[in-house]
Amino acid sequence: MIWFQKRLRLPAVRRGFHLITDLLTAELPELEGIEVGTAHFFIQHTSASLSINENADPTVRQDFESFFSRIAPENAPYFRHTQEGPDDMPAHLKAALLGTTVSVPITDGRLALGTWQGIYLGEHRNDGGRRWVVATLMGTVTK
Repeated sequence: MIWFQKRLRLPAVRRGFHLITDLLTAELPELEGIEVGTAHFFIQHTSASLSINENADPTVRQDFESFFSRIAPENAPYFRHTQEGPDDMPAHLKAALLGTTVSVPITDGRLALGTWQGIYLGEHRNDGGRRWVVATLMGTVTK
């Protein structure tokens, strides 16, 4: 059984939902050596999120952004936490709803995502900047 952990820096992206599966796996060649295990990803921010969903049709990501912008709108008169801009409190709410972690099984050196699944970065700020993700891999080593 091995454990491996690495802090990964994601590029800055515009507000919205972005597939980052390939970015994460490109930074984790250690995956290839794990026969059976788990990859755990944790984003170290309160205004961005991680989730797993549709990886083929980009309109799904656009619909995610539209939906979450409706349930956590900017400039809502009831928000008191506004010092960091009108997108800050909605970003915190979106991150709380979607979460900061995803765990994915590892099978034969690869993430065992379904055919139509990908890992999303939910960037909930208009100018969130580069984000940090901690990846923790655990599992049995291939022979």
